[in-house]
Amino acid sequence: MPDNEKDIQACPHKSKIGGQALIEGVMMKGAYKGAMACRLPDGTVDVETWDIKGGKDRPWYRRVPLIRGVYSFIFSMVDGYRCLMKSAEKQVTEDGEETSPDEEPSRLEKWLEAHFTEKTVEAIMMVFMVLSLAAALALFLFVPKFLVGLVPFLTADRVVQSFAEGVVKIAIFIGYMAVTGTMKDIRRTYEYHGAEHKTIACFEAGLPLTIENVKQQVRLHPRCGTSFIFLTLFISILVMCLVPFTVPWQRFLCSIALLPITVGCSFEAIQFAGRSDSTFAKIFSWPGLQLQRITTREPDASQIEIAIAALTPCIPENMEDDKW
Repeated sequence: MPDNEKDIQACPHKSKIGGQALIEGVMMKGAYKGAMACRLPDGTVDVETWDIKGGKDRPWYRRVPLIRGVYSFIFSMVDGYRCLMKSAEKQVTEDGEETSPDEEPSRLEKWLEAHFTEKTVEAIMMVFMVLSLAAALALFLFVPKFLVGLVPFLTADRVVQSFAEGVVKIAIFIGYMAVTGTMKDIRRTYEYHGAEHKTIACFEAGLPLTIENVKQQVRLHPRCGTSFIFLTLFISILVMCLVPFTVPWQRFLCSIALLPITVGCSFEAIQFAGRSDSTFAKIFSWPGLQLQRITTREPDASQIEIAIAALTPCIPENMEDDKW
């Protein structure tokens, strides 16, 4: 914690710090520092930190509305995936046992070490990320358009068609989150997600970052990625109302072409929701907050400890750099 801990704790404010749940861990990013903390199989806490370039002297594409949203979305995905893979690497095999340093490597392990360098592994990870993105585009952009296209009266009017596609997209999104939430590993990730939110809320409230203080906070936050995805789905409805085509594959290509505009608008909307306490902002944020009841769970003390360990290095020495 910085030297001016008392000043920080006595100053409630809207923070720029955001995060992401990992596998048995949490990643946080502040104005100048990023950090990820993970619970290792032996019970210890592992923390990695890195510098974030930019700060107040950010390049123009990180300051221009709409464009900055596309930039933030892309790099958040890359950083999030990188940290997610790192957190997975820190966990042991399914049998829960660590490999003994004196144990002879298997033939498979020797082959992997001989043929796969660190750069090769990074390239493979990038391919998997691209494939995951392609699967998401197919699920949330093509499938809804295909299904709605099977119902003739829904395609008679582009506005009706756009809202029908939006309803299907949101239904798929909610169903996907609800089903995956029943899986043990995903449920634990949702608990770390709750720990991330509650820890940021505690910091924004100006309270000391203790487990007891964090426990008392609400686990829903207006700047959450769940809210961002919901806003993206909702705004895509409005954007697609402007597309004159009704053929599913044509609308699919248009939705991909218009994705930067949709993401940019969603980013500006989530920024507004995060910094404003107005009644309109609360109404605007309400649907996304309700969806967070699915993607967040109440964390235990050990998970809160991880979130605190991840957030602490991200607190800047000058608190003015952390305010909206």
